[in-house]
Amino acid sequence: MSAALVFEDVSVVYPGRAVLDGISLAIDTGQVLAIVGPNGVGKSSLIKVASGILRPVHGRVLVDGRNVADLSPSERARRVAVVPQANRVPPAFTAEQVVLMGRTPYLGWLEREGPEDQARAAEAMHRTHTTGIADRPMGELSGGEQQRVLVARGLAQSAGVLLLDEPTAHLDLRHQDEILKLVRSLAGDAGLAVLIALHDLNLVARIADRVALLSDGGVKRLGVPQEVLTPELLAAAYGLEIHVMDHPIHGTPLVLAG
Repeated sequence: MSAALVFEDVSVVYPGRAVLDGISLAIDTGQVLAIVGPNGVGKSSLIKVASGILRPVHGRVLVDGRNVADLSPSERARRVAVVPQANRVPPAFTAEQVVLMGRTPYLGWLEREGPEDQARAAEAMHRTHTTGIADRPMGELSGGEQQRVLVARGLAQSAGVLLLDEPTAHLDLRHQDEILKLVRSLAGDAGLAVLIALHDLNLVARIADRVALLSDGGVKRLGVPQEVLTPELLAAAYGLEIHVMDHPIHGTPLVLAG
């Protein structure tokens, strides 16, 4: 495996405060790296830097060995797909129209989608089990259905890197499970490098190959879930008592607060 996405000594400063200070990470093809930590530690900022929306004050982000900051918007979109939360979806567009938006980086000015674009979109909808809702307006879909459509749009971009910022927010347990299984399968079957920001540490334990715990502007620990999701590390980062035990079914860390 090769590192598809690399952060090299990345620092981000907002007016009045430093958010990220010297972050270095690498996500390999076929892997899921989860970013965790309290609110305000820079999880979303890290996603924005990787997508090229936010420029670091120091350091750089490499995608397939190229600096994201040096790429044009269309070049970035061909290499990095971003899946936002479903509450940002225009309600009047059909699911198929939203997925076809993923082909925009490959089209010229006023150019319409061709057979290859249609085929890529159809394949993405097949993978995400959204073919059956292709003609339905986004505003009529459930939160879980909308989120799967957005993942399909990202998959239609044919990018090697997939970024997700809290994709399970506001979803019920069944839809959370569907989204995480989908993301896990895309990393393995489609060979994507996935960077995902999540609040729920028990979901992180199930989906992630590696976990980066952010605190005080830096990476406090990077490793497999069992190495990062420990009572000592989590208590220090979140400022409360944490208990961790083995999940009775999955064997992954089960995190209990308080």
